[in-house]
Amino acid sequence: MRSTPKILIHLIAINFIFFVGTQFSYGLSNDLLALHYFQNDKFIAHQIFSHMFMHGSIGHLFFNMFALWMFGSPLVQMWGNNKFLFFYFSSGIGAAIIQSLAYYFNVNSVTNDLLANGVTADDIQNLLISGSYNTGIIEFVSEKRLSSMYYDFNSVMVGASGAIYGIVVAFAFLFPNSKLMLLIPPVPIKAKYLVPLLILGDVFFGFTSASIGNIAHFAHIGGAITGFLMMWYWKRNQFNRNRWN
Repeated sequence: MRSTPKILIHLIAINFIFFVGTQFSYGLSNDLLALHYFQNDKFIAHQIFSHMFMHGSIGHLFFNMFALWMFGSPLVQMWGNNKFLFFYFSSGIGAAIIQSLAYYFNVNSVTNDLLANGVTADDIQNLLISGSYNTGIIEFVSEKRLSSMYYDFNSVMVGASGAIYGIVVAFAFLFPNSKLMLLIPPVPIKAKYLVPLLILGDVFFGFTSASIGNIAHFAHIGGAITGFLMMWYWKRNQFNRNRWN
């Protein structure tokens, strides 16, 4: 059995500490550390970083930490601690930015349609804050779009999933022929095929209403894109051979 790099043990321990802490101060920690929409009054700049240590459930935490251990271990052994941490946090920040942009485009699109139909800025602000609105609005903007606008403006994003997607992409980039297995179907698939399929699934769910559960699919996509761009740049410059210790 391979030994787990100490840096991963530290990351996993910090995530568990944060999770336990949130059980005793959920409202406060959620307001301060989870990532809020950047135009929301609850947004604080450090949330772009701190949200990566927050998780919504023990299952959410377990699967992220398992993936961090499974895919991160060979990367730490190849890159060293500093380069791995740079990659991990860069992927997580990239995920936060892409998800926030997805929220922005939706909020901005609905806002423009409302303004074009004579709804005042004050009424829109009231809708964003309270969720209440004049039912006459749904004549030109659907209730579904209004709900999605309210949801995105008041969104709260937690978890290391975006950073993990960057790590998974790096793993597939460096070990493309390694065989991985999903629970369903239990068939081994090479990383170079499985990882793109996972990302395409997030693209599909991100652009449709077919998503199961409260999942930030664009954060997954953002982490994957950030990870891929870094791997592409490092390979092009032969930078991935260097250790940052």
